Amino acid sequence: MSVIFVKTPKGVGEIEQRSGGLTPRTRRVLIMLDGKRTDDDIRAMALADDLDQTLKMLVDAGYIEPLKGPEPAAPATAADQNPAVTFREIPGEPNPKEMEMAKHFIMNTLKTFCGPLTHLSIYEAVQAAKTHEELRTQFAPWYDAITGTRDGRRRAADLRTDLLKVI
Repeated sequence: MSVIFVKTPKGVGEIEQRSGGLTPRTRRVLIMLDGKRTDDDIRAMALADDLDQTLKMLVDAGYIEPLKGPEPAAPATAADQNPAVTFREIPGEPNPKEMEMAKHFIMNTLKTFCGPLTHLSIYEAVQAAKTHEELRTQFAPWYDAITGTRDGRRRAADLRTDLLKVI
C-alpha cells in the first residue's frame, strides 16, 4: 500500500536552512515529499532503489511523518461513500446501447487511469452485468479505483458525472 508523507516542522526547517547535513539525494527526496505524492510516485521520480531506507531515515530523524488520514469506516454503498451520488431513474427496459456505453466507459477509464491488468474483478462484474442495478454495484469500486490514482483524482468529478449520465 502506498504511503503519503508530509514534512514535520523540522523537515520544513531543513529545507529552508540546510542545517541537518543531509546528502543531496536525501535532500532531494525530502523536497519531493509534498503531502500529495505517494512513496510510489517518489520512487518513480527519484529512480531510487533504496527509497524505503531513505524514507525510514527521514522518519527516524523526525523530518517527515506519514500523512494521517481519516479513520477507516465500515464498508458502505456507493451512495454512502459519496453522498452526492444520485443515480437517475432506472428505465423500465434496460437500454442495451446505454448499458454498453456504461460498460465501455468503466472499462476504458480503468484501463487509462489504473492500467490494463488492474481491478480485474471490476472488469468481470461489469462484463457480467445484465441490468442497470448490477452495473451500479460497481460504481463505488470503480470510483475508488479511479481516485486511487493521481490523474484519476484530478479528473474524478468529470468522469463521475459522465458515468452517471448512462449508468
